[in-house]
Amino acid sequence: MEPYNTIEGSATGEYEEKKSRFIAAVQHVETEAEALEFLARIRAENPMARHNVYAYVLRENNRVRYSDDGEPQKTAGIPVLSVIDHRGLKDVICVVTRYFGGTLLGTGGLVRAYTKATQEAFAAAREVTYAPCRDLVVCIAYPLYDQVNHYLAERGIEVLSTDFAADITLELRARSEEAAALETSLTNLTNGAADILVGDEAFQPIAIA
Repeated sequence: MEPYNTIEGSATGEYEEKKSRFIAAVQHVETEAEALEFLARIRAENPMARHNVYAYVLRENNRVRYSDDGEPQKTAGIPVLSVIDHRGLKDVICVVTRYFGGTLLGTGGLVRAYTKATQEAFAAAREVTYAPCRDLVVCIAYPLYDQVNHYLAERGIEVLSTDFAADITLELRARSEEAAALETSLTNLTNGAADILVGDEAFQPIAIA
């Protein structure tokens, strides 16, 4: 499978223009059925909204869909889709719910508002890359923790969990091609005192550096 960028879970963002509220909700989805289910849920949660504009991009059948949902053509769905495309994301949906504030915004105002709301939602989401990865379990004594933790933070290594018991156990995630080098670096850093177990390769989410 080819690596691709997406988001984990869901997030929201909001933008207001002349008392019109634009509330964007984004979510990771992997099928068109999941995307449509999310859209239906947002609509059900906002029965008084004027519009529920949406766009989604899926790896499944390379599916791309968007809707202006009654807004003037090309002022809503395409701006939402453009944000997704600009960020290079797949398997995501964004629904922007508009509550009308009583003032018409014009074409430029609508494009700006739908773009800004979508950007806010994705900025609040955690973007990840799905790629071949290996998880490493690293067991170290307490005196080594600060040094190891600083090393990991400095290099942007993702720490999945930390367990403080008799020793400290860290669960890390690295791209498959980087796992061996990370194991060697940690062994050298701790003068061989770290007990390291490298897991099998799996297609998993990893934070975008």
